[in-house]
Amino acid sequence: MTASRLLPLPAELSVIVPCYNEVANVAPMVAALDSALEGRKWEVIFVDDSSPDGTAAEVSRIARLDPRVRVLCRVGRRGLSSAVIEGILSSSAPWVAVMDGDLQHDESVLCTMLAELQSGADIVVASRHVEGGDSAGLAGHWRHMLSDAGIRAAQAIMPHPLSDPMSGFFAMRRDLFDTLLPRLSGTGFKILLDLVMSAPRTVRIVEVPFVFRPRLAGESKLDIVVLIQFATMLLDKLTRGWLPTRFMAFALVGLIGVAVNVAVLNLAGACGLGFSWAQLAGTAVAILTNFMLNNRFTYHDRRLKGVKLWRGLVIFIAVCSLGAIANIGIARMMLDSAGHGHWDRSSAAGAVVGVVWNYAVSSTLVWR
Repeated sequence: MTASRLLPLPAELSVIVPCYNEVANVAPMVAALDSALEGRKWEVIFVDDSSPDGTAAEVSRIARLDPRVRVLCRVGRRGLSSAVIEGILSSSAPWVAVMDGDLQHDESVLCTMLAELQSGADIVVASRHVEGGDSAGLAGHWRHMLSDAGIRAAQAIMPHPLSDPMSGFFAMRRDLFDTLLPRLSGTGFKILLDLVMSAPRTVRIVEVPFVFRPRLAGESKLDIVVLIQFATMLLDKLTRGWLPTRFMAFALVGLIGVAVNVAVLNLAGACGLGFSWAQLAGTAVAILTNFMLNNRFTYHDRRLKGVKLWRGLVIFIAVCSLGAIANIGIARMMLDSAGHGHWDRSSAAGAVVGVVWNYAVSSTLVWR
């Protein structure tokens, strides 16, 4: 790439690329954009969540040679939606496009998307599910199943008809994004759905086909955690923010903890332990389960690792132990009033108290 080929800013299109551990894909992506957008004024902003593989350093190296390339390195926070939001806010163009950093999105579609925006579209979605599109690059039955489940769930409640609401490849007017920003939840991995469900019905959305290509390097981020976060974001939109996404995630983990508590309680009771000791065993296992699930799911963007993980576990156990005192006390009170044949009901009532306490305290002491 020669200096004479570089087009001066300001750009007409800002391409936002959220990435994590994509070092091998950075140079090929810049080269692909340079070819696909030849004759256009563009910039690409890689938003890197402190990748340990040196992704940010590789972007910085290329940026020293090409002023159209920039990197936004985020420290101490993670999450695709929030990365996209920060990337768009740092952009300088009237139109912005979002695409993955794994080369599975066909960059040649960007010119078509930009033309649609310039013709009056507000949002342009690259879809795998319109004529000419294909999702062959979505390898594995499990990934296909997760994607299809998300699409069906989103289509059931969306105010705008969209064939591929799970798409991570789209473009939109920057001023529209600024208007929608206060309504966004900013959590999870599917920012497009967040935007579409926050947009008024007057917004014009156009879909264009694209072929989802096989991954060449890096690892897929699509897993069951992504789908669960997707579901909680849908609930957040349906309740218009009255039930925040993180609270619902914590409550879901708490329900799992209740189930674990009851299961261990009954197992311990079957082994001959008295109710109080069985309830203590169930509570201890539930505390460990809740901590690991919350660290992996509820606080994915603040996930604790290494020394911080063990420190957080100690604090979480201390916090939950105080809640466990109320847990066991209320369970015992319920048992005395309901009779000794209602261990499950008594245990569940005590565990619910523990969940409320854990959320109120751990959010500020453990995952700060």
